[in-house]
Amino acid sequence: MTKKIFILVSCLASLVNAQIPNQLSNTEKVYGLSKFWQETNYNFIYLNKVDKTEWDSLYKEYITKVQETKNDYEYYRLLQKFCAFLKDGHTNIYFPKNIHDSIYNTHFGAYRIFLSNIEGKAIITRVNESKKKEIPIGTEISKVNGIPTRDYLKKNVLPYIASSTDYILEDWAIWKLLEGYAGTQYDLELKLPNGKIKNLTLTHSKTTEEAVFPKFKKRQLLDLKWYDDKIAYVALNSFVDKKIDSLFYQKLPELKKAKALIIDLRNNGGGSTQIGFDIFKYLTNDTILYGSKTQSRLHIPSFKAWGKWTEAKDTINNTWSKQAYLSYRDEFYHDFPYAPDTISVAERKTLKGKRIIVPTVILIGHDTASSAEDFLIYADNQKHMTKIGEPTFGSTGQPMLFDLPNGGQARICTKKDTYPNGEEFVGVGIKPDIKISKSLSDYIENKDPVLDKAIEFLSSKK
Repeated sequence: MTKKIFILVSCLASLVNAQIPNQLSNTEKVYGLSKFWQETNYNFIYLNKVDKTEWDSLYKEYITKVQETKNDYEYYRLLQKFCAFLKDGHTNIYFPKNIHDSIYNTHFGAYRIFLSNIEGKAIITRVNESKKKEIPIGTEISKVNGIPTRDYLKKNVLPYIASSTDYILEDWAIWKLLEGYAGTQYDLELKLPNGKIKNLTLTHSKTTEEAVFPKFKKRQLLDLKWYDDKIAYVALNSFVDKKIDSLFYQKLPELKKAKALIIDLRNNGGGSTQIGFDIFKYLTNDTILYGSKTQSRLHIPSFKAWGKWTEAKDTINNTWSKQAYLSYRDEFYHDFPYAPDTISVAERKTLKGKRIIVPTVILIGHDTASSAEDFLIYADNQKHMTKIGEPTFGSTGQPMLFDLPNGGQARICTKKDTYPNGEEFVGVGIKPDIKISKSLSDYIENKDPVLDKAIEFLSSKK
């Protein structure tokens, strides 16, 4: 019997390996690694926060390692691990499409499972409808392939994720805990909400059942709801599509009836800062708005060459020597001219009578990212605005996108954004004024304590 099981497992492993593309030559693998290393050295805005000796040593080590990878999937996973060393949420490695399309996270054939980070535990917070009794919401994955989940995360998941903040690293690691190529099998130990232990073996394949529990609420680009006491709720779910501005303008006559306002940015992963700004103008009486201050690296080869022979003492009262000294150390920066955004006289006429200046709560969370965080910089000095929820994603900037071998891609963050006074929020997140998190019981009962707190807070303001 044992022999038959071994043969079956071996056949499954062979089937999985047969599905994984293995098209890259060793030359292409080394080139892709070197391309990412090179572009990082020249363009990564936070290179000053990296141990460059360790970074270079890692590169040398990976020259051999990438050539030892058995297929393209292993190769790109190794590049992701290399990238994760930089600890930046806007610096990433992406699989080629032919690999990406065969990677599953929540799909396991007869099962579909969604995980959330709740107090550092991998908790099942959604399942496909037919399995809701077998696997109740609130079930914890306590072991993966016989290894305690925490240990499994440390070895197999956390090292491959690029993140600017520790809490996003933790969130994403748990979300990606069971990510794998089609055919990948996991033996799980589950701890049910009633304390009982259940063992379950899952294999990645497409789940055809579409219904999930709790049911997904279809997320619109903009969502408007009303609550008691004329509190208007507006979810701005993305700043990628310029259409959201038009949708917001269309709602202005209705929103003018509001005595209080909730702006929900918890599912807004960013897009264009300008799109968010064009909405924000309607939420303030100010004509001068203070956005983020920005900086990028400036590389002039001759200055770097001179810097080889320049010492710190040479930089005293000497701008030329200072630039040379810093250039050689990859620490010379270009500060983009800073000026607050001014709403022109013509724009003020357009805005007249349309602005909504009422007590306002902005809901934020770990998925509030990039240009949605830039939106919050504008909101920082608005006395009628209060942030409720959890710290934001803690990563923004201007990524530089470039191609890698056989259809893969990479991006590197080239721009640093801060508050106007230079205070950093990348790497720490924008903090809420009132911190509220979803508990395990909130997930089980499908409650939204952050929204509830916002309604309570605004009701008390009247």
